[in-house]
Amino acid sequence: MATLVHSPPGNSVRLTVMQGQFKISAGPRVELSTVLGSCVATCLFDPEIELGGMNHFLLPEPPASHSRGEVDVHYGVYLMEMLINEMLAHGAHKNRLRAHLYGGANIRSGMQQIGTANAEFARSFLLRERIELVREDLGGVCARRVDFRPASGRVRCRTVAASDAPEAKSQPVFSQVPRGEVELF
Repeated sequence: MATLVHSPPGNSVRLTVMQGQFKISAGPRVELSTVLGSCVATCLFDPEIELGGMNHFLLPEPPASHSRGEVDVHYGVYLMEMLINEMLAHGAHKNRLRAHLYGGANIRSGMQQIGTANAEFARSFLLRERIELVREDLGGVCARRVDFRPASGRVRCRTVAASDAPEAKSQPVFSQVPRGEVELF
């Protein structure tokens, strides 16, 4: 899972957030990066304590046949909760969180509109949880590279060749382990 990442004094650190992952940091010289096709990345930050994080999800929600109690990190419904809870555990407050959303492209024509479903899920999740959406770059047919400075909330997003977007990879399914007190939504 995620751990709070800091940068050594005077050095910058770039960390890649892969499908099914999330990472958080309060380091002013830490940059979180990912490349997205139909996947969506949520960049969250709390400007008061200069803490932020990024997730990268493949699909919005599991099918109804999914086993309850198991967390499959392919799905945004889990990665959104995990990212938020990890930030809260490190001192963020939900009412101060600000969000950026990226990705959700429909790169392969004639295929299911997975990117659109991911984008709609991410927007509705933030709206339902009353988290302010500061910026989005969602949809279209182009892959994106996202570089996020979590301590400042600054983001650089640029389009890249569709061939640079990662292929969907299988991720582990695991049982959720209680980690102490967290705010449930």
